[in-house]
Amino acid sequence: MKLPVRSALLLLLAWVLAAAQVKTVHFPSEDHRTKLVGFVFEPVGPGPHAGIVMLHGRAGPYSSLAHGVYKAETLSKRHKEWGAFWAQHGYVALLVDSFGPRGYAEGFPKGSYDERPAAVSEQTVRPLDAYGALRYLRGRRDVIPDRIGVQGWSNGGMTVLVTMSEQAPGIEHPTAQSGFRAALAEYPGCGMDATKGRYHAYAPLLMMIAAADEEVSPKRCEEFAERARAAGSDVKWFVYPGAEHNFDDPGAKKQSNPANRRATEETKRRAEAFFSKHLLQ
Repeated sequence: MKLPVRSALLLLLAWVLAAAQVKTVHFPSEDHRTKLVGFVFEPVGPGPHAGIVMLHGRAGPYSSLAHGVYKAETLSKRHKEWGAFWAQHGYVALLVDSFGPRGYAEGFPKGSYDERPAAVSEQTVRPLDAYGALRYLRGRRDVIPDRIGVQGWSNGGMTVLVTMSEQAPGIEHPTAQSGFRAALAEYPGCGMDATKGRYHAYAPLLMMIAAADEEVSPKRCEEFAERARAAGSDVKWFVYPGAEHNFDDPGAKKQSNPANRRATEETKRRAEAFFSKHLLQ
């Protein structure tokens, strides 16, 4: 159903205002040596609000047109749009830059997985950043401490899978009360050591899988999700026919594929319902 013109304009205005409220913050990783950079998207009103930690993919959080200037103004469109989306729905959203503080602000190209340094590992390092971000949000007066979720894309989605494991680094004996309350992983790679064998997520996990993914194996992720569910995890997953890796990149090239547009729309709808259920109710 189409929105009336006035409603659509008001929604667009709310989106723009939310996007304009991006603030740069700094906080320590749970590795106890890295000072991270974060970008906070704040909703209207004093709160307290539920929170969402956002974890970027291999390309990092910034636009390919940043040209060496890495700050809030040069964040990629996808991260800006998702941050504004969550702020619009009443969440304090925190996008974590895991790469810049470690000297890799420009990110990594496609096909570089085996060449990336251990300093940015999604299995041993980035989960510590996620828990550093969790600690930071819990210290804010405008955030409800036990109502925080985590979302990640691609390599960030892989980080989410490790972060939500009952064997995750950075937290002992994690539960939905002591750790993240819920998690969303978009088109992650599911062949890591951390996802092999028995895996149990300590809180609800939602996975979005692209059936035509050219970077990671959708079949392997489905098999992982099935094993995780068999081990007692509260995991749900959706496979989008025809959708490609990075399907929610708002750029014209990616969105020229109707399957990517449908996957983007469905993911936002499902993500909002998922976090509303687990963080707001």
